Amino acid sequence: MARAGNRPRHRTLNTGSNRKMASAPPILQLKNVKKSFGSLNAVDGVTLDIVEGELFTIVGPSGSGKTTLIRMLVGMDKPTSGDILLRGKRINDVPANQRPTCMVFQSLALFPHMTVGENVEYSAKCKGIPKKQRKEIATRYLNLAHMPQSYYDKSVKQCSGGERQRVALARALAFEPEILFFDEPLSAIDYRLRKTLEKELKDIQRETGKTFVYITHSLEEAMVMSDRIGVMRDGKLAQIGSPSTIYTQPEDRFVTEFMGEVNSFSVSLGDDGRLASKELAVSFAPPDKMPDGFTSGVLIMRPEDMSFAKSADSALDNRIEGELFNEYLLGSRIQYQVRSGDMTFLIEELRADAVDRALGDHVTLTWRTVDSMVFAE
Repeated sequence: MARAGNRPRHRTLNTGSNRKMASAPPILQLKNVKKSFGSLNAVDGVTLDIVEGELFTIVGPSGSGKTTLIRMLVGMDKPTSGDILLRGKRINDVPANQRPTCMVFQSLALFPHMTVGENVEYSAKCKGIPKKQRKEIATRYLNLAHMPQSYYDKSVKQCSGGERQRVALARALAFEPEILFFDEPLSAIDYRLRKTLEKELKDIQRETGKTFVYITHSLEEAMVMSDRIGVMRDGKLAQIGSPSTIYTQPEDRFVTEFMGEVNSFSVSLGDDGRLASKELAVSFAPPDKMPDGFTSGVLIMRPEDMSFAKSADSALDNRIEGELFNEYLLGSRIQYQVRSGDMTFLIEELRADAVDRALGDHVTLTWRTVDSMVFAE
């Protein structure tokens, strides 16, 4: 997952967007929604308000229930129990084709026998809108999706993967829905194009003011695009919050580890109030915020929150001695692998801040107590 070097904890990003979200009314509400398949609760009691005009992303491991959830939101499946409300009106039994919503599928589901323009103006044609107006609508949304007008009469079969993504988005926008749902639409395209389309989607969402509900397995996509993120696990929402909150203030170990790389090891609370590590035979200062009644659990630090001490005197609140085992260049960042005893740690820093180090060098790892997290077992 992309990160920009050391970051202050508890920093809030997208503050203007957050203020907007705080004042806007919910457009879509889920109230204790469940979907069962026999004894399996694929979605298990989800309660959620999605605010009008936000880009809300649902992430989670395979089998967590995110696709089942969005199928109910779009009207492809009915909840076993609970209610789904659109602008306060219950829509559990409203079919997908009668809802003011639209879905962009992973497969895109474009009509292969139609041209680009015919695909985009399809919903307007179904509404009986005259051809001239249909073309005006289609042209407007193709422009918004960064498709040249010369593509209007081009077969979608002749379009590249990225072009078909844009056609599918333009077709969904031309339907003029109140909410657009996306089921991993960028998963099948190459990294460079995916980065471009991430930004374009976010720009289009801001420009149109539409509500986007987005499912992805890409944590980077979720962090880059979202106003808020919902992390799913075992059919439940484990945590909901802004990308900054989810990343810097995770509520449990699962969210912490799911939302990015971590360094972790078992600790127990000693009589001296410090956290003792059996693996490393050293102890550390505990964070200010500790779980109630904590006696043992796991201490976690993110790679960018750990650093190399320049000297013994420059070490921060905590320190570990180790050997530099490997390094990985990640564009503007460098990630290092350090081995200490039987444990391996990842440390990340900006390439501009890096100093020459040789593999095999003895190094001292250090971190601030405020940047560590502790969770009970």
